[in-house]
Parts: sequence; C-alpha cells; structure tokens
Amino acid sequence: MLQRVFNMFRIADLRGKVLFTLMMIAVYRFGAFVPAPGVDIEAVQLLRDQANEGGLLGFLQLFSGGALTQFAVFALGIMPYITSSIIMQILGVVIPRIEQWQQQGAVGQRKITQWTRYLTVTIAVVQSTSLAFLFHRGGLVGSVDLLPDFNSWTVFVVVLTLTSGTALLMWMGELITQRGVGNGMSLLIFTSVVSSLPAQGALVQAENGTLALVILIAVAVMLLVGIVFVEQGQRRIPVQFAKRVVGKRMYGGQSTYIPLKVNQSGVIPIIFASSVLYLPTLIAVALPGDGFFGAIQRWVSDHLTNPSDPVYLVFFGLMIVGFAYFYTAISFDPAKQADTIRKQGGFIPGIRPGPQTERYLARILSRITFPGALFIATVALLPSIIISLTLGTASGSGYGGGAGGFAFGGISLLIASGVALETMKQIDSQLMMRNYEGFLK
Repeated sequence: MLQRVFNMFRIADLRGKVLFTLMMIAVYRFGAFVPAPGVDIEAVQLLRDQANEGGLLGFLQLFSGGALTQFAVFALGIMPYITSSIIMQILGVVIPRIEQWQQQGAVGQRKITQWTRYLTVTIAVVQSTSLAFLFHRGGLVGSVDLLPDFNSWTVFVVVLTLTSGTALLMWMGELITQRGVGNGMSLLIFTSVVSSLPAQGALVQAENGTLALVILIAVAVMLLVGIVFVEQGQRRIPVQFAKRVVGKRMYGGQSTYIPLKVNQSGVIPIIFASSVLYLPTLIAVALPGDGFFGAIQRWVSDHLTNPSDPVYLVFFGLMIVGFAYFYTAISFDPAKQADTIRKQGGFIPGIRPGPQTERYLARILSRITFPGALFIATVALLPSIIISLTLGTASGSGYGGGAGGFAFGGISLLIASGVALETMKQIDSQLMMRNYEGFLK
C-alpha cells in the first residue's frame, strides 16, 4: 500500500491529479467552518453540543462533516445532489424520455446530468429555507435563536448562501471526477464521514473511558477486514471466444471471464438509503414542536434516528436491500451483456448464446446479489446495536454513545472503506495504464 502511494507521486500527471483532489478536499473542509451571514456564533456552540448527543442532529451532521452544526456555507453538504440523482434514476424507469436519454450514451448522459443539477438546486432551496426558519425558531436548541436579526433579507441571504454552497460542492465533485482521481461525489461524502471520527472518538473516550474507545476501534477494524473481504469477492463466469480467420490471420480462440462482484452495487445502496432517511429527518426538524407536528417530530426522533429501534432497523435494512437490487439492475444488464458476447463471437461454456445466456447471467446475478445485499445491510445495522448495548443510552436522545455511534457505525465504515477501495482501484488502473515498471513488479 505504501509503495503504491510512493508510486503515485513519481508520475507527474498522476501527482497533479492527486494534489488537485487534495486541494478540493481542503477547500471543502474550509467551507464547512465558514458560517453563513447573520448567524449568532455563540448560539452555534449550543447546536454542536446537542448534535454530539445524537438524535436528529447527530444523523444530519454525519453527511455534512459537521458543517450543519456550524451552520456553514456547506451546511447542506452533497446530499441534495445524491437525492436528485436517486430521483432521476427512478424517473428513468417510468418516464420514456429519460429512459431514451439513458440509452443514448454520452449525449443522453449530459442531458440527465443537466436536469440533475436543476433538481439539486431546487432541493437545496427548499432545504435551506426550512433550515433558516428552523434555526430562527430555535426548535433544535431550546429557546436560542441562531438568526436574531430575522427578516426577509436575512432569509434570502441564508438561502442563497446555502444553495450556492451546494452548487459549489456539486461543481467541485465533478471537477474531482474529471481532473482528479475520480469518484468526486463519493470522495466528498467520504471526507464528511471520516472527518468526524477524531472528534467522536474523543467524545466516546470522555464519556465512557479509554477501554470503551479501544474496544470500539477493535470492532471497527474487524468490520473493515470483513468489508474488504466481501467487497473483493467475485463470481467469475468463463467466456470462450471462437476462432475466426480474417485474411491470412486467425483471431479469437481466447478465454476470459466476466467478474461479477458479490456486492455489485458497492456502497451506493448505503448512500441512497441514508439520503432517503435524510429527507424526512430534515423535514421533521422544520415542523412546529407542539401539537400534531410535534408528535411527528418526536416519532421521527425516536424511531428514524435511533439505530437500536426496530422501526429503524426494518426500514433502513429493507431500503438497503432494495437499493442494492435496484442499482445492480441499472449497472449490469444481462440482456446487453449477452448481446455483446454474441456479437463478439463469444459464448459461455455449456450455455447457448442469446436468450439462454441472458437467463443464465440474470440467475447468477440474482443469487450473488442477495447475500451481498444482506451483508451490507447487516454491517450497516449491527455495529449500531452493539454500540447502543455496550456504551449504554446515557444521552438524552436515547442513542447509545451519542453521535459517536454514527461516526463508528456500519454506515460510516461501509462508506469509508467502499470509497477508499474504489479510489485505490482508480489509481491502480492509471498506474497500469502508464505501464509503470516499479508498480507492475
């Protein structure tokens, strides 16, 4: 691993991409601590203290890297973009025009990306407006008003700032994908999740002692080993290509394989399911704190942000499994794969080309997707239950270990390990593409 890191900086082009990515991440972390105009800085400290106890704010700040509790420029994070991406992919199933765009290659993808950006800005405007009224009313921090000078101009500036921050993050993520090491949006989420680990580790140590922190780290390391093992698991389907004579040369006759990963969808189901939970949670904190809306807010706080609650376990687990099948169906089409194999003159030994190959690939994909989906759902849910049982529920939110549970929970570990593995694969492929002798040895 260290040798790969050294090899990255020996190639000027790749070194520039890595440094550019690090620069974008540094800008992102800087923006996470720049407060929006008109915010009472002293009241923000109370917001951070309550977020450390878990509950609604503890869940929301996980994907903003602490920017939400700072009420910073990047308070909304990249989640509006993830939400709009989910909506566009779902609409592609029911709207023929979007389905046509998905089949048009690069031209159609540009149209989908453009409409995803428009939808991202719309969602950011709605969420930032809700946060502006929420922080003025003090619904999250008792009677404290985070926007003391509250008027139409203040709301406009806050909404404009937070929406512009989301648009800037979206642009930065695309820049990292194009000019950096790739996976720009995933790297920004990775940065948000990992950035909270040191602070939450110190919080767990202060509240539960050094032994609890050591046990927590040991469990996290064992989980990481299991995650990497499953993420690297593949079902290799052999493919044989027939020999062809073109002119005086003979082509084909080679054997290769189709690598079907056990977890074909990677970390995407976790991000998608978390973003679905993100929306009702954010809406709930914007509702009035009394009457019918207060009951809804308390129900969301008790059930949808408490990882040891049965409602959370069932709802979140089913969403992860569902999104795993959904994203796998989008990323790997057995019909297209079978048609590609047939056109290239290949076949799977013992399986006829055409419909039989399609059915065979679909059956294999279904068999390996189910255990992969169950694995990521288990890893996402089980650590939170263990944290709740071992660290106790001393916090007012009823969430074991406070927000430290979110930082060291399965969601964080899956996102961090999944994005790290994908990034290293991107770097490895670029090293191999440049035929770096020291790397190939």
